[in-house]
Formats: sequence, C-alpha cells, structure tokens
Amino acid sequence: MKHDLIIRGGKVVDGIGAEPQTADVAITDGNIVEVGRVSVSGQREFDADGLTVTPGFIDMHTHLDAQVGWDQDLSPVSQHGVTTALMGNCGVTFAPCKPEDRELLAGMMETVEDIPRESIMMGLPWDWIEYGDYLDSLDRLGPGINLAGMVGHAALRFYVMGERAVEEQSTDEERQQMASIVAEAIDRGAVGFSSNRYHAHKLPDGRAIPGTFADPVELTTIGKEVSRRNALFQSVGINWDHMRLVADETGSRMLFNSTLSGVRDDDSGVKRRTDVDKLSEGRDISGVAQVRGSGALLGLHAIMPFSGKAGAELREADLNGKLHALADPTFRNTLVESARKNTRFNVDNVYYLGDGQSPDHTMSDHNHLPKMAERAQEHWSETFLRLSIESKGKALFNLVEENQNLKAVGDMFDGGRVFPGVGDAGAHVSMVMDAGWATFVLSHWVRETGLFTMGEAVRRMTSAPARILGLTDRGALTPGMRADVNIFDADTVAEGFPYRINDFPGGAPRLTQSSFGYKATLVNGQFNIIDGQHTGTRAGIVVRHTP
Repeated sequence: MKHDLIIRGGKVVDGIGAEPQTADVAITDGNIVEVGRVSVSGQREFDADGLTVTPGFIDMHTHLDAQVGWDQDLSPVSQHGVTTALMGNCGVTFAPCKPEDRELLAGMMETVEDIPRESIMMGLPWDWIEYGDYLDSLDRLGPGINLAGMVGHAALRFYVMGERAVEEQSTDEERQQMASIVAEAIDRGAVGFSSNRYHAHKLPDGRAIPGTFADPVELTTIGKEVSRRNALFQSVGINWDHMRLVADETGSRMLFNSTLSGVRDDDSGVKRRTDVDKLSEGRDISGVAQVRGSGALLGLHAIMPFSGKAGAELREADLNGKLHALADPTFRNTLVESARKNTRFNVDNVYYLGDGQSPDHTMSDHNHLPKMAERAQEHWSETFLRLSIESKGKALFNLVEENQNLKAVGDMFDGGRVFPGVGDAGAHVSMVMDAGWATFVLSHWVRETGLFTMGEAVRRMTSAPARILGLTDRGALTPGMRADVNIFDADTVAEGFPYRINDFPGGAPRLTQSSFGYKATLVNGQFNIIDGQHTGTRAGIVVRHTP
C-alpha cells in the first residue's frame, strides 16, 4: 500500500531532542506513519536531500483572535514555520461576549493589542456568545494552521460583572460563576485560561482592563477549575508571589511572559534564568520570551518619530507623499530642529535594521543610531531622514524597549524553563513585526551563534510547547503524530525585511514580512506553504483540549 506522501532523504530532527539524522518520513491520512528508511513508494514524494525536516513550530503567544476572521492563511506567522498558534493570551479575548458588549471588547483589543477596532467589528462574524461557540465559529472559518485558544479574564469579568468588572472586586458568587464558565469553556475545547495584571494595558477610557487588580482569591478560584481539567493558566504582568500562590494552591500548569524589560546588564539574563528555575522548583511553571530586541519600529511606513506641525503632516501622508515632502530641504530642516528640541523617546535605544534582504537585529555599534549619527557628524534625526530618503522609505529603526541586551537574552534561554516565542502575531500590527521569531531562532541562535544545537532549538519550538499547551498529538516526528512538518534549508533560512500593507478590513495598515529558506510547510499532512507561498489549501483545525 502506498503512503500519501514520503519526504525523502532529509536531515530529520524529531523534535524531542535528537540531532539531525538522514531519514525518510512517510505520511498517510494526515498522520506520520513511518520514520527511517521507507522502502515502499508514495503517491507523492518530496526530495528533501540536503534539507532539514522538523515538526511544525508551535507559537505560544499570539493574538490572532481577530485576524483569523478575515485572513485564514494567518500571515505572516504561517510563513515562518508555525503550524499551531495559541490565541487568547493576556486576558483579552472576544468570548464570552454578550451582543451588547462587542464594541467594548473590540475597543479593549485595540487599546491593549493595537488591532484596529473597526477592522475587528467588520472582519469577525460575531456569531457566538460563549467561548465554546467562538471555537465553533473558528472551525467554520477553516484556518490554514492549527489554532488553540484560551478564555480571557477581561472578557470573562465583563460577562459576569458588567461595568463593575473594571474597578470592583468580585463577590464569592461571581467568582464561582466565573470559575464555572471557565470550566465549561475548557470542556468545550479551550486549552486554558489567561489573565493580565500589566498596569499599562488600558481600556479606551484610560482605566485598567478588568482583572488587573482582581483579588488573588479570584485567580485561585478559577485556577482550581483549570487545574482539575489539566489545562493551562497563562498570565502577563503577574506578581511572582501570586504565581507561586496560584501554582501552590491549585496545582495549575502555568505560563508567563519572561521577556527582559527595562534591564540591559550583561548578567540580567543569568539572573532571570536562575530566578525562573527557582520559581519552577516543585511547580509546573514555564516562561516564554521574545527572542531579540523589540519595542516599536520607526520609519516612514511605521511609527514616525517627529512631533509638531511638520511631524503631524508627515504622519498623515502616504509613502509617496512623505518622500515628496522630504525632498524639500526646508521641510527637512523643520523636522530636524523639532527633533533637536523635543525627542519623543530614548534615542539611545534605537538601532537601524539595515538595507539587506533580512533585518539586522544584532544591536551593535555598527547599527546603533546615535553612533551612526556621530560617525556621520549628524544629528540622529538627520541620519534617520537621510537613510529613509536613500532607501525610498524602506528604512526601519528598532526602538528597543524589551530585551535590550542580546547577550543577556541568550543567557536567559541557555537551559532552564524559558522558551522562545512572544512574536505577538496579529497584535501591535502597526508597531512591531516579530512574527518571524522562530526563523530568528534558526538563523541567529542556531546558525550564527551556536547557542542552540538544531535538535535543542527544534525541541524548544515543538515538543516542549506542545507539552505546555497540553497537546499530545503533535510536536514530534514520530509515528502516530499529526503530520505538521517543516522542510527548510538550514544554511539560508532567514526573515524577510518588514514592510507595510493595507489588507485589514477597512483598508487598515499593518506590518508584515516574508521568509527565506522554507521549502515547504505541511499542516495535518497537507502542503500549506511551498517556497514561501501559501498553496490555498487550508487544512488547519481548532485544536481542542482533552483532559
């Protein structure tokens, strides 16, 4: 009997820690049925000689909850080897949701995650109330990759408490009601619950989102239902003492954001790794962190760094209009003088992403904007404008607010319980482009620095996150597992340079990027990507929790 597909002669990385070994991978009915030397033929065969074959990558931190409504291909994360994405992070979700609260949740997602409210309202079907209904709606949309979802604390509080959810504490009865709703959501397929205690995340009216200051008793009450179902408790901004409390009182498996914020010391990564290791002793607690410096992208097609009347005029123009305005020396001088008087950000944290086909995220003297300006005997704003004009608007600069020391980032990942991720795909769409995090792991942390072996890097992006999410049927290239597979050239795999498009509902803009080196990505045995392009086959499913 012929297999549906045989991937021949690739350097197979099983995802559970083994280093590459030359082997064939046979696939039938969307499952991996044989790995090794496969003697029978396949109805279709793919020559992977010289290429690396891995399980599909699992992205543990996305906000694709809205984008899936209008972009079932889920670009660009799907072009970077991701075959399963976790949604519902940070406590902000679109379910449960009463019809009268739709605008409210859309507005909250806009202010917290920079997803345009009008696009959300136009692009989602809004044919649900309970979280399980939302998952059913995603099933009907037919995503191109697998999606797992968590029910969010903010939406849950609004659903149960109404306006009181923002600033008041819940009653015992309300806490029990929230716990019951979470339990039902998990029973219907949610892989867990997410909460948010990050004070900077605000509603459109400037108040903190619901749950930010909730009594920890509320967290443990809900956490007990999460733990009973062996599901995941995810949080951002949570006090580590509260994490210990939830883990110790409920036994929940927990995931938190561990990106290094506000520190740039060389030893900060070692300190964080040590602290996380200590925190997770006797507890199932894992961290996930961005893989490089991140914060906000500055440029003619991203965030403009100039204030005043001239800066406002520039922001309102399209790219051609910006370039036309900058051709006027008087206008440029006005911008420079404004920047000399009032810099809107810490320019010492700004790095030029270069002019190559891939962005330069190394954060060294050669691309540090102030040092580049000093070498050119210019003000930083003059260097910014000159490079923007010379590149015809392509130039981008990374205002690094998180992971400001790349060495420290590597130290944090070197062993321990912190895993790569936090690409925030689907969120902050006009500010950052970190969806290519997995590709950066392969190009920088494996190929360029050797921090990870290929086997360890792939384990951290496949079977390790699968365990954290509670997925038992994917994350490894072993017989019986679902056939989510990547095939790429390890010598050339790299991110494409970010650029702006206007493809969200209503013509709203976003940043996106391509990739290089991916020859194919399969989702449930079907080719989703070939040579970096979507095939139009959408074989993804809503991955539902099983106890």
